[in-house]
Amino acid sequence: MKIAYIGLGTMGQGMVHNLLKAGHELNVWNRTVLDLPDTLNGAARKDTIAEAMSGCELVMVCLTGPDAQKAVYLGDDGIVANIAAGTIIADATTTDPDLSRSISASIAERNASYLDTPVFGSKGEAWAGKLDFVCGGDQSAFERLGPVLKPLSATVHHMGPTGSGAMMKLVGNLLVAAQMESLGEALALARKAGLDGDAVMGVFDVTDYSSLLIRNVGRATLAGDYSPSFYLRHMLKDTRLVRAFAGSQDVPVPVTTLISELYASANNKGLGDLNASAIHKMLFELSGL
Repeated sequence: MKIAYIGLGTMGQGMVHNLLKAGHELNVWNRTVLDLPDTLNGAARKDTIAEAMSGCELVMVCLTGPDAQKAVYLGDDGIVANIAAGTIIADATTTDPDLSRSISASIAERNASYLDTPVFGSKGEAWAGKLDFVCGGDQSAFERLGPVLKPLSATVHHMGPTGSGAMMKLVGNLLVAAQMESLGEALALARKAGLDGDAVMGVFDVTDYSSLLIRNVGRATLAGDYSPSFYLRHMLKDTRLVRAFAGSQDVPVPVTTLISELYASANNKGLGDLNASAIHKMLFELSGL
């Protein structure tokens, strides 16, 4: 299949890598010019969105958030203005569900289909083809998309109508943020009390309250490794999206609100371009470590 891929950040590059491996023909475009790894050399770089979309029956998108979506979808050179009838858009951006619905309506006016297809997983899963997709939108368009997602995914879930994937992503990221912050508190307490880090992780490996995030991120934090697979500034953006979504549903999220403010503080301390786990650096500092 000929596919346009819009957005070549950490996640987009991994997905393009696996689409090429699966034999698809790809046009790619990014808002800024990036040096790409050699494994993406098979993709054709285009200068404009219109050029990237030309002749493609599927357009895949992965951007940093709502502001980037508005910039890329709207305007004379945007996706909406240049989409051909019958095209499917699959957008993996973590975003506001209401914006997903608005974009979908604009795409439908051009006789094309929009699916919100955000993912769980980060850099490693994107490159390994082990992402978990949560999708919203028309069932028939989802079924057409299914074979394309197979080499990118561990699992694929159709959550319901447009916006359902975006909503599920925010529900999940509420838990991600909570685990990330509480792990930092737990490690700060363990370290301050003099517990051996390897022994602590040995317990985390086997207990029922643990998770893959706790096990992997915990070891990285204890090793002082905050290299980014998911930027802290993006986690801040996501916690704000969760809060706005919860507000729209009249659901109180007091713990998420506090965690969001802690992420804002960490970002203000210059940690935004480190991994989301760099909030642990700030928590360690607050603990006198």
